[in-house]
Amino acid sequence: MPPAEADETAAVIRALIDRGLTIAVAESLTGGLLTAELTRVPGASATVLGGAVVYATELKHTLVGVDAALLAAEGPVHPEVARQLASGVRERLAVGGRPADLGVATTGVAGPDPQGGRPVGTVFVGISSSAATRSVALELTGDRDAIRRATVAQAVRALAAELEITAV
Repeated sequence: MPPAEADETAAVIRALIDRGLTIAVAESLTGGLLTAELTRVPGASATVLGGAVVYATELKHTLVGVDAALLAAEGPVHPEVARQLASGVRERLAVGGRPADLGVATTGVAGPDPQGGRPVGTVFVGISSSAATRSVALELTGDRDAIRRATVAQAVRALAAELEITAV
């Protein structure tokens, strides 16, 4: 990641640690890249509980609890799927019976082909806390690798916004 984005990741991790918050990650199209980016920062073990790579659509339901009817009707690339991934991973990666304070999730189409009627570059990032759950819609361009890396950067930005971190 470029240094500015790396600094943003460090700021997110610092804010989580300073506030005593934990985070859990559910990833589809990023396949573990977001969890790797968060845990790259020294001290991340104090806040990052873990991540679930739910690349297969069925795993979104069986491991993280996304509604099977939603997946059947809309497919895996949908804003509500992102929201349910984020809220579900908070609960499923609970430690000592305590859900994660934040859940973040990625789902989308990295390419090279469209999926379920969604064009390449269609991505949704889900963010969940005890206060609210939301999704951020992204329309990204580039090849598969560029879309996956841009998704990670945008997920970090969404976390910074959630934590109300000003520019680093």
